[in-house]
Amino acid sequence: MEFNRVADIKRLQFIIDTLKSNLPSQGLVLDVGCGNGIISRSLGEYDFNVLGIDISEKAIEKAKQLNKLPNVKFDVLSAEQLVAEGKKYNAVICSEVLEHLHKPGELLKVLYQSLTEDGVLIITVPNGKGPREMFVTKPVIALQKRDNFIWHTLLKIKNTLGYNGTTIQSDASNLTHIQFFSKINLEKLATDHQFKIIKFGKTNFIEDIFPFSLLTKRIKFLQKMDCAFAELLPYEFTGGFVTAWQKK
Repeated sequence: MEFNRVADIKRLQFIIDTLKSNLPSQGLVLDVGCGNGIISRSLGEYDFNVLGIDISEKAIEKAKQLNKLPNVKFDVLSAEQLVAEGKKYNAVICSEVLEHLHKPGELLKVLYQSLTEDGVLIITVPNGKGPREMFVTKPVIALQKRDNFIWHTLLKIKNTLGYNGTTIQSDASNLTHIQFFSKINLEKLATDHQFKIIKFGKTNFIEDIFPFSLLTKRIKFLQKMDCAFAELLPYEFTGGFVTAWQKK
């Protein structure tokens, strides 16, 4: 397992548990927008047969370099290209992807066609009204648009503190969030595209918000406490949503 942060491990464990509950023996898993392939490789260690796809050649090149598992493959492909090939998957994973898309519904239409009738679609997204998106992501995006002295100063401070703008899941140069999902509009998005959400979970609370993150990223116990505390709070306060969908 390559994830170190507790919230990331919790998200991955949700994916693994959902696959174990829903996937038939020798079932096929499609990881859409796989980035550097960390989720695909983690699933491969549990003997799932996984194809990770991304439109970024840079991301797929890195994923291939890091991969040593025969049951995990990577390719530079769009989901639309896979649909054209007519192949179906027992499970499709779309983790931390929809928030980067101008039209997430268009991807969901494609994923619907890629999924077997009794398959499971696993979607994870940040909570658009959660602490991180409200107090970090949205203010940073607003500053970035201004491209002024304050923004460039913030970049220097972030670089000094080791925040380089990439994640363990992706080295993409632009990870800006375009969509901000609430529990209600995520459920509506599912319904509008012929899915129903059968499982809805939470990730963390405030451990990844600066300045708390300066401490929590060094003390794993605080991350565990934060993730546990998130389970006690209403959905509005979680940092992210982890969900499992099925066709209606």
